[in-house]
Amino acid sequence: MQSRLAQYVLFKDDSIQSVTLLKTQGFCNENYLLQTTHNKYLLRKFKLENNRKREFKVQQSAYKKKIASKPFLLDEENALMICDFIEGDHKEKLNKQNLAQLSLLLQKLHKIPIRQTPIDLKKAFTSQSKDLRKAFQTIQRYKVENVLCHNDLNLKNILFSGKKIKLIDWEFATVNDRYFDLACVCVECGLNKKEEAFFMVRYFGRRTKANQDKLKAYKHIYKALCLQWFETLEK
Repeated sequence: MQSRLAQYVLFKDDSIQSVTLLKTQGFCNENYLLQTTHNKYLLRKFKLENNRKREFKVQQSAYKKKIASKPFLLDEENALMICDFIEGDHKEKLNKQNLAQLSLLLQKLHKIPIRQTPIDLKKAFTSQSKDLRKAFQTIQRYKVENVLCHNDLNLKNILFSGKKIKLIDWEFATVNDRYFDLACVCVECGLNKKEEAFFMVRYFGRRTKANQDKLKAYKHIYKALCLQWFETLEK
């Protein structure tokens, strides 16, 4: 692998010293620490097919807003991407300071301009339960708030380094209702009602009936989507 990687122009004047499989791995990629004479990079080898050009472009935009690592290279033919390696910690539980940091980051992310067709969440489901149909009926009563969303905000994709916070693994990022990201945080970070209220107030600056209704519906949709996704992986 190392000799093949050395052929990229990126390493013309910075020879590769080692390529090490990282302990923490995701479902969609194999992640390696690639060390050169002068730098550290993250090498991601793709396991699943996805729109990697879109991912690369989105991450470039997020990097400019200082909420993602810098993507250097995308090689679709060999199913890999190389990004800057960023140091940081994955939290097991988010405190108020962490939630405040994350709310500010999401405000930045959701303001990034992008031209893409919004995801149709209904079409993502192979079947719908009564409760899921009810959740979709609820969100239809409110204004659609499509923005650029990360769509996979589990704790392994949130990296903390002092006062800085960045997101990794952008393969599912696309245009979606902002509430999908907010619901994702509430579910994946295991927020209780008090923490959830704090997070929503920090993001919106207020609480309204629409906030609570949409959030509850999107939490249900997110949980159902995750369940279907994991069931598909096991087949």
